[in-house]
Amino acid sequence: MTQTEGLRVVVTGATGNVGTSVLRRLAHEPGVASVLGLCRRVPAWTPAKTEWASTDLGTPEAEAELTGLLQGADAVVHLAWLIQPAHTPRLTWRTNVEGSERLLRAMAAAGVPALVYSSSVGVYSPGPADGQERRVDESWPTHGWPEAAYPREKAYIERLLDTFERDHPGIRVVRMRPTFMFKRESAMGQRRLFGGPAVPNALVRPELVPVVPDLAGLRFQVLHTDDAADAFVRAVLRPVSGAFNLACEPPVDAGVLAGLLAARPVRVPAPAVRAALAAAWRLRLVPSSPSLFDAFLRLPLMSTRRAREELEWAPAASSTETLTEFLAAFRRGEGMDTAPLRPRLPGGRLREFATILRGRP
Repeated sequence: MTQTEGLRVVVTGATGNVGTSVLRRLAHEPGVASVLGLCRRVPAWTPAKTEWASTDLGTPEAEAELTGLLQGADAVVHLAWLIQPAHTPRLTWRTNVEGSERLLRAMAAAGVPALVYSSSVGVYSPGPADGQERRVDESWPTHGWPEAAYPREKAYIERLLDTFERDHPGIRVVRMRPTFMFKRESAMGQRRLFGGPAVPNALVRPELVPVVPDLAGLRFQVLHTDDAADAFVRAVLRPVSGAFNLACEPPVDAGVLAGLLAARPVRVPAPAVRAALAAAWRLRLVPSSPSLFDAFLRLPLMSTRRAREELEWAPAASSTETLTEFLAAFRRGEGMDTAPLRPRLPGGRLREFATILRGRP
């Protein structure tokens, strides 16, 4: 691997699912001298080479703070992203879009020469409409699904980066577009983000799941978070730019899920599932919106050829290995010692319900 000696790397969103894996990967990289992890709540956990700083990208004061913190940095890995509260999209917009704008202005002011940004498969427009399961490359339109906050905000950041690259041609910009990322330590954090407090850990026990809904359009890709982190670090170290799709094989459908859960797939109309989700959403029993469900069923399958060729990257774990690890950790209620990933919130699931009702992060 091509390396540059003594890099100083700043990572935003450093305590989340991807951030913790990126920090561990950077800690073992000889070409990296030091890492500054930025987060809202500094954890007790500290990997090698890493120091912490607390900042909230969603506040106006963050821009001045970031400009100071980025002095002397060789690269920024931008992972900070607020998925919830989806019931209060103005709050996610404030952190995700306005916060990213603040970071970009701070990077320009501090003279940071490289940005590796975590985009998403969710940024892509719906997949091919010809009924074929063609893989899309990085040139596929990035308009997202405008009715859902997550893909809408991801698509908006792509436009911000277009303008940023035009205005700052000396700054190398890399857009990583991973699919859904899972690891053992993210199990409870992701249960809170997408399933909510009403989803019991035991739900994914094979003996409790006799059937798996087989929905039209249910076919997606996954990736182990550690494999994603490896690609991110390779993008830091190599003189590459542009977008890179990240996913592992094989794609996941109802048959694959049924095999993992020792269940059988049963055809279910997607509108019925959406109606049930919409009712639970209106009652604030779940944190994920029916619009996000709509976006999920329309995602394209991605080609990862460019990442494999230009980053010389290949995922170590398959999709079934990744999901097997995650589901086992989900049943056990696993996490790690950072605020987003902790196994249990203070106050437990009652606090989770209160957070959803109040529309708070």
